[in-house]
Amino acid sequence: MPTVAFHTLGCKVNHYETEGIWNMFKENGYERVDFDRQSDVYVINTCTVTNTGDKKSRQVIRRAVRKNPNAVVCVTGCYAQTSPGEIMEIPGVDVIVGTQNRKKMIDYIEEHQKTREPINGVSNIMKNRVFEEMDVPAFTDRTRASLKIQEGCNNFCTFCIIPWSRGLLRSRDPENVLEQAQNLVDAGYKEIVLTGIHTAGYGEDMNDYNFAKLLQDLETKVDGLKRIRISSIEASQITDEVIDVLDKSEKIVRHLHIPLQAGSDSVLHRMRRKYSTGYYKQKVDKIRKALPGLAITSDVIVGFPGETEEEFMETYQFVQEVGYSELHVFPFSRRTGTPAAHMKNQVDEDVKNERVNQMIELSNQLAKDYASGYEDEVLEVIPEEQVGGDHSNLLQGYTDNYLKVRFTGSKDLIGKLVRVKLTKAGYPYNEGVFVRIMDKAVQTADKLSS
Repeated sequence: MPTVAFHTLGCKVNHYETEGIWNMFKENGYERVDFDRQSDVYVINTCTVTNTGDKKSRQVIRRAVRKNPNAVVCVTGCYAQTSPGEIMEIPGVDVIVGTQNRKKMIDYIEEHQKTREPINGVSNIMKNRVFEEMDVPAFTDRTRASLKIQEGCNNFCTFCIIPWSRGLLRSRDPENVLEQAQNLVDAGYKEIVLTGIHTAGYGEDMNDYNFAKLLQDLETKVDGLKRIRISSIEASQITDEVIDVLDKSEKIVRHLHIPLQAGSDSVLHRMRRKYSTGYYKQKVDKIRKALPGLAITSDVIVGFPGETEEEFMETYQFVQEVGYSELHVFPFSRRTGTPAAHMKNQVDEDVKNERVNQMIELSNQLAKDYASGYEDEVLEVIPEEQVGGDHSNLLQGYTDNYLKVRFTGSKDLIGKLVRVKLTKAGYPYNEGVFVRIMDKAVQTADKLSS
């Protein structure tokens, strides 16, 4: 039986796609082995969101070549899409496939095994208007299943290379989304995370279907699904129709990731983000009205070219005003090939780091403030893993409103929906005690008593 080994760099979408690629190999009679072992084929799924992503990708490619010089080394993903020429120059690379046509990967590998000639299977992503279907019936190591519903982005923010590596927005056929969601639930997953490059842009390329309708269909047509999580939603995508669906939903969790990037209108303008802080705040206020207790997380880039101390403070104060439950903070990174890389007034690295630290401190404080509102409350948690080794009885998982909770419980609770009382709020995790497993009988009793 031929063997294949994978290494995935970058985002959730990449991890999802690696599982899809593995599924193709499995159907073709391959066995999966660890990347650090000898394998017949190595597949490296690359990232290009920063220059560091490119560099890490090159290091991993070279590692695979050294591991087994006779193996077929196949490079795929975003860096492969944007820079196939650079990758072809690395001695030992045999096959390159970008972020499309991955169905041809095994054919290319077999062709290379016959001819020993390198194959560059990368084509122009900007011409692609069709979502590439890749089924993922189960995940190797997760209790939360991702479900990719769209590909690409039409935004062209000045700091971002992604439209060039992923192409323009295209949505997955709703029937395929629902079918895969059902398969994942049948495989035992209680929660599904909807993911994509511009996730809630789903349906913008369709005439009579949109993201709100997809959410409704997932809620009503997928049997046994307990939780729906949206990986990310832009402020402009929080339409009244989406708010209405969230308001009425029993399954969509009380957590939204709404990217901000900057809380200063002048910086947002230079980033070519399509909203102002006023517009963003108005959307957040509206959605909080519909969903009291909603946890809102976000991304913030500090040290964007030209960012003055005053602009940074505008972002700092805006973040305080919104009151996020957690932030992902990034120092601006010059990505070759993007307009922001050539902008004047690049911010000094020391200043950037200082601002990153200030923003992370604020995020930690906001996270503690949010969590403390739930102390002594009973919340629903899906335990995902044991912490502290195999013999530990400490479990860790997330509540529906994205609080990380640790509590004592047996290993067989992993992946189930359980109730946990939060005894001590904190960050990065909260402490709790197990109350009981949620099952149908209990849920019915709850409804009758409430």
